[in-house]
Amino acid sequence: MREKDKVAIINKKHWERMVREECGYTIPWLDIDADLIRQYARGELDPAPESLAVMSPCNILADVEGKDVLCLASGGGQQSAVFGLLGARVTVVDLAQGQLEGDRKAAAHYGYDITTIHADMRDLSRLDDESFDIVYGTAICYVPDTRQVYSEVARVLRLGGVFRMDFGQPAVHFMTWEGDAYRVSKPYFEKIDRRENGAIEFRHYMDDIFNGLIDTGMSIRQVMDLSRYEKPDPQALPGSWAHEAPYIGGHFVIVAKNMEEHR
Repeated sequence: MREKDKVAIINKKHWERMVREECGYTIPWLDIDADLIRQYARGELDPAPESLAVMSPCNILADVEGKDVLCLASGGGQQSAVFGLLGARVTVVDLAQGQLEGDRKAAAHYGYDITTIHADMRDLSRLDDESFDIVYGTAICYVPDTRQVYSEVARVLRLGGVFRMDFGQPAVHFMTWEGDAYRVSKPYFEKIDRRENGAIEFRHYMDDIFNGLIDTGMSIRQVMDLSRYEKPDPQALPGSWAHEAPYIGGHFVIVAKNMEEHR
């Protein structure tokens, strides 16, 4: 991995701490029902269990047996476990060693092979060109420039390969709970969000998100607005993600296909 910049150093510390505190995104899924996964991949579950619904769209899991899948910034033994149980050859890249340990734990539990690489999603230099059929990505809010990630993904994807990534809607990125309502706390031009939990996140704008993909030679095949399906939870703490998402939305997924060779 290339020398880490300030953003990577700070966010690595944040996620290593999240692992120690057993944040939900860091706990391996060790009770997965493989038959249920296959039903979800075929679009047969409505509604789908929450643990699987986060892996939207479901068709990203269809026909992955024997394919090379990169879980990008998706450590923790969750998404990788789903792909591993479906018979994919799985590689995981993550900034936090603790997260990668979760992927190794899940692989040992279920009995499939896995490759884990400690690296920044902006630097995939340890991976060969055109080596993956699917890149399943998340957490792009932790890097300042989407195009740095896109260019690396385009290089490692085979021609016709699929790239899935989730995003936050930029208009609702800076929201704070004010006791009885959410308030926009920063003007739209402000990009950097220094969270109280120590992480540094970034607002990504629509033109960068979509044009960046097009500029790398990818064709956008699907867009899903995930927040529209979330129902308010009366037990959710105001200001928490579980409370915020059903009211202000903003979580969406893009699936793109690599249409160009990158030599």
